[in-house]
Amino acid sequence: MRYQGIEIEDTFAEAFTMYGTRVIVTADNEKWVDTAAREATGFATSIIECGIEAGIEKKLSPAETLDGRPGVSLLFFTMKEKSLLKEMRKRIGQTIMTAATTACFNGLDSEKMIKVGGNIRYFGDGFQISKLYDERRFWRIPIMGGEFLIEESFGVQKGIGGGNIIIAAEDSKTALNAAENAVEAMRKVEGVVMPFPGGIVSSGSKVQSKYSFLNAATNTNYCPTIKAQTESNLSENVGSVLEIVIDGLSVEATAEAMRVGIKAAAVDGVVKITAGNYGGDLGTENFYLKEILRGDLDG
Repeated sequence: MRYQGIEIEDTFAEAFTMYGTRVIVTADNEKWVDTAAREATGFATSIIECGIEAGIEKKLSPAETLDGRPGVSLLFFTMKEKSLLKEMRKRIGQTIMTAATTACFNGLDSEKMIKVGGNIRYFGDGFQISKLYDERRFWRIPIMGGEFLIEESFGVQKGIGGGNIIIAAEDSKTALNAAENAVEAMRKVEGVVMPFPGGIVSSGSKVQSKYSFLNAATNTNYCPTIKAQTESNLSENVGSVLEIVIDGLSVEATAEAMRVGIKAAAVDGVVKITAGNYGGDLGTENFYLKEILRGDLDG
């Protein structure tokens, strides 16, 4: 398969069911919205070591937020629904409530709700106040900076983790340019985040290791510098490989992000675009590149 002359491997990305939520953060100005967003989504690249995967979905204008202030939409994902409450309580309590002038609201309509603000309210030490507005309950928590306003419950739903594309290019400059193009296009898709630094994975992993104390190791099949030393999926002219991992609130959003990402990554110097899987034995959702790009492929 080819798109604009570049090989698209006839394979699939193997993804997993995760539980996701959307958190809306606001503040007096964009500086403090951005500060809170960066802190809240830091060290949240992979559940392998981080416990949660998170990212910035999009910025929000004052006209789009509940309190008429600059805002940002964040997406959080965990493998288990129960662990999402624990991780959100830590993230919001330690990185959003502590950031100056912030407030925090639910951004996901869902039948399933978890009491995040209903847990964090106890920080008010008995002085917290409950307010009901338009059938939504909020908590006003006294803090040294004034008050921290947080919604009592946040929506949670099943989502997708681990959607991915892999870009194999002639050199590192080309690979990075292609990956940056892809991330820029993916960020325009609502309901997805790319949780790794800048949306790009430089050190992709596989789920086994020669060392018994590790449950993941470098993806040797895609490491250009050891092509001659091990089994490789790379041709001789590949000098750099980058991966983009996508977490989405739905199958449709994840597939669309992969589609626009592949098309944006198809630049001169890219040898092949493929995806990572484990033979279909581990993940619950398989995203076939041929189906995602149906109608876009050459010929």
